[in-house]
Amino acid sequence: MKVSLQTKILIMVLSLVLFVIIILTASYSYYEAKEIEEERGQTALKISKTISLMPELIDVFQTDDPAQVIQPAMERIRKQIDAEFIVVGNKEGIRYSHTRPERIGEEMVGGDNHRALEDGEYYISRADGSLGPSLRGKSPIFNADGEIIGIVSVGFLVEDIQERIFDDVINVIYRSLILFVIAIIGSVMLSRNIRKETMGLEPYQIAKLYTERDAILQSVREGILSYDITGEITMMNHTARKLLSVQESYDDSKIEDLLPGSNPYHVFKTGEPQMDQELLLEDKTLIVNQTPIFQKDEVKEVVASFRDKTEFEQMLNTISEVQNYSEDLRAQTHEFTNKLYVLSSLLQLGEYDEAVHMIQSETTDLQIKNRILFNQLEDTKIQAVLLGKMGKASEQKIAFDIDSNSSLESLPEHIKLTHLIVIIGNLLDNAFETVALNHKDSYVTFFATDLGNDIIFEVHDNGTGISEENKSLLFNRDFTQKKSHERRGYGLANVHETVTQLGGLVEVQSEIGEGSVFTVYLPKEIKWEGNDNGDDKSRNRGR
Repeated sequence: MKVSLQTKILIMVLSLVLFVIIILTASYSYYEAKEIEEERGQTALKISKTISLMPELIDVFQTDDPAQVIQPAMERIRKQIDAEFIVVGNKEGIRYSHTRPERIGEEMVGGDNHRALEDGEYYISRADGSLGPSLRGKSPIFNADGEIIGIVSVGFLVEDIQERIFDDVINVIYRSLILFVIAIIGSVMLSRNIRKETMGLEPYQIAKLYTERDAILQSVREGILSYDITGEITMMNHTARKLLSVQESYDDSKIEDLLPGSNPYHVFKTGEPQMDQELLLEDKTLIVNQTPIFQKDEVKEVVASFRDKTEFEQMLNTISEVQNYSEDLRAQTHEFTNKLYVLSSLLQLGEYDEAVHMIQSETTDLQIKNRILFNQLEDTKIQAVLLGKMGKASEQKIAFDIDSNSSLESLPEHIKLTHLIVIIGNLLDNAFETVALNHKDSYVTFFATDLGNDIIFEVHDNGTGISEENKSLLFNRDFTQKKSHERRGYGLANVHETVTQLGGLVEVQSEIGEGSVFTVYLPKEIKWEGNDNGDDKSRNRGR
């Protein structure tokens, strides 16, 4: 059976308060009893000492019947000081006064007079007298010559002292009960406040929620972190650590250091979430969502979730380029189909010489290109990409040549077909588009070589060229020199991203009206510099 938090708090607080009350009451009662007993003893001793030094009392001892004078005087004093008894005795311990007159003339009881009568001491004693156990103050009586002639004994019954102690303890217990009731009320209020702060959840429920939350945070593929109004990170899951390259503790990390440019404090000011915010971080593009956490209508923390857009973009770009490659192959098929129709028509019309000339012309041109394509460029991926582009160029009436000096062996395994489609496909498409704008005798030349440590691709066109101010913007997303209502400017950006991913670089040489030359350098081997977890920090060209 699980005990509620409220019950636990009540039991713990009340048990502690009760324990403290008992300890304090017991301690107070003990010290109060000692103090009362000490005070009564000192009072009895002082009174007895005062009486013993009275000159009148000393003179009465010289008379024939001292009891006749001493008894009424001592009774008056006893009633005034509220003592249980005041007994005056001679040197032999015979009473001259007593609370009960019939006991005058009898010997004092208790056996505790020798210290006063023999040694002349003033002291406090505890003994059983004729009235019961009592606390007594004993003082000797001296005559003018310093001789001991009697004794004064002033006493308070132990029973009366204990009754007074009991009354004081009862008062303490009453006060303790009042404190205990206050503690009960305080405990109830405290437990209710804690229950309110925990939203009515019990500790085991909070622990379960925390465990579930931690499991969920660590299992999601999105990066999730939270930060307070000072910008200090309060929580971060494993994916966020990986995306933000956080290796050690994030206790001293600030949100503006991990997600620069995310404008985090705007959420605290407005209280409105920020959704689908694109943020460029090193070589990654993150999509960041920021959601405020309210407490009493005030933003206390912000939860930021983000995912890597780069992988999605690469996938979409690859699909787009494969689609373009498919279109290029369709164009090649369409071009050869048209030529076959023309050849068929010539044969049907009996124009055999013209048909033979067409076949020889196409064969000669094809043999030259095929010799370079299949004999000098041995990689089948390059051959596939260029075949598609040759068909597209033929369909658009663009002179597309492969440099006869090209030579290329099979490419390394890390350079995939999708990489070539993005790099070569985009460069050739851009070249085809720019030469088709204002040149009748337009041409595009492709060159490839793998001499040395790099694989080099070069695309040369005699198009419109690129201005100096636009060269620095070529590889930015959404930048384009083409006039179109459609969103453009992704091709060269994708080329730059893919080349960078492969550890290479792109160079551009161009002048207005003189055409452009794009040169791509790809290392045959990539040196990876990463951490122990395999997170790649950078890629160096192996040149």
